[in-house]
Amino acid sequence: MTTQFEPVIGLEIHVQLASKTKLFCTCPNGVGEDTKPNTAVCPVCMGHPGTMPVLTEGAVALAVRAGLSLHCETQKRSSFSRKHYFYPDLPKGYQITQFDEPINGAGYVEITFGPKDNLQKKRIGIHHAHLEEDAAKSSHFADHSLVDFNRSGSPLLEIVSMPDMRSPDEAYAYLTEIKRLMRWVGASNCDMEKGELRVDVNVSLRPVGTEKFGTRTELKNLNSFKAVRDALQFEINRQTEVLNAGGQVKQETRLWDKVECVSRPMRSKEDALDYRYFPEPDLPPLVLKDEWLENIKAGMPEMPSSKEARFMAAGLSAYDAGVLTSSREIADYFETVTKSGKVSLKTASNWIQTDLLGMLHAEKKEIENSPMSAVQLAELLEFVEGGKINRKQAREVFDEIYAHGGKAADIIAKRGMVQVTDEGQLEAWAKEAIAANPKAVADYQKGNKAAIGALVGGVMKLSKGKANPRVISQILAKLLG
Repeated sequence: MTTQFEPVIGLEIHVQLASKTKLFCTCPNGVGEDTKPNTAVCPVCMGHPGTMPVLTEGAVALAVRAGLSLHCETQKRSSFSRKHYFYPDLPKGYQITQFDEPINGAGYVEITFGPKDNLQKKRIGIHHAHLEEDAAKSSHFADHSLVDFNRSGSPLLEIVSMPDMRSPDEAYAYLTEIKRLMRWVGASNCDMEKGELRVDVNVSLRPVGTEKFGTRTELKNLNSFKAVRDALQFEINRQTEVLNAGGQVKQETRLWDKVECVSRPMRSKEDALDYRYFPEPDLPPLVLKDEWLENIKAGMPEMPSSKEARFMAAGLSAYDAGVLTSSREIADYFETVTKSGKVSLKTASNWIQTDLLGMLHAEKKEIENSPMSAVQLAELLEFVEGGKINRKQAREVFDEIYAHGGKAADIIAKRGMVQVTDEGQLEAWAKEAIAANPKAVADYQKGNKAAIGALVGGVMKLSKGKANPRVISQILAKLLG
């Protein structure tokens, strides 16, 4: 008999904090792949004997900001420990990390997932989020390995979730939310291609309706959100087949092969690895003063959930509000466009989502690199809202500004696009179109309301595109009774 199983998923996410220097020295942090290997280093991050770590305040501030965005309880007292293991990318033979006293305690995030017309919300618990230093980067070849210490000592925040996710889609939504929050508060850039966000996934199955967790496996080598979702789905299917065949899932670490789209065994894993943690003797406990902590809290931006609620209260759909708060930069752009009050939220939302983000996505650009500024788009949309140009004309002006810059007013004037607003002239054109299209008139008066489109088209031809279709429709409807 086939048993129905429920996945139990938990994620461990490492985000590289965007501080100017590394966690325990003054070497530059996050130098990137274009920096020559082993040049952004010093004796401290190289692990030379006799060196002493000195904690970087900037990294601590970012860790606290990150924790606040995750609704974590900030611990005023935290401490560092030594985590021992031996590998070429860890020259000291241990990693300085937080163990039993993390800087961020329990918290949660709210995720949104599901199809556009049936969005669901769920709260995912955060067990804790602790500070630690990164290891160096190893590159393995057929006959040798190389180690670059530029990354060694970079500040990491490890965010450990509760096992609250029940599907790959929930895990994907959770990852998306973590990335949004980390970028929103400036804690991290979260660029997976640069290793600024790395994910380990734990997944197990249990029969539907039971509480006891099954045997879990850990998935590594996941370098994209898509890889996380694909690897989870594969592993859920694999474990389901094993259990329904009467077998047992082995507790092990598995690597994801993104080419073959399969997970492969890496090593067996015991319940608890002996890292021989003990307190870091070279660092005193980290104690956050009330005044310092209050300054950090005072500097926090309005969070996306708050903006989302405001946008929805003003009339936007949950989907639109979600897109417009998917990043702080998009939200800021949207609010700049609507700041004057002359552009409706819906109009701005439609143009940003459909036109602007569509163009940027095609060119693989972020909105902060948009060739069209929020002020330029706002000026253009004021002409649209005022009925001075139509949608088609506005798109022509949009394309011109996007490609070559300039002001909407100048381009509209140069192209002679300003629409005729004189009601007498508009009514004269409407009467001329009615006289020239007796069949459309007859169809309309028989109840075919769509027939008015032919009459509107006639007016647009007579006006050489300078009549407002919406206003013309109203005049025609009035004239036709």
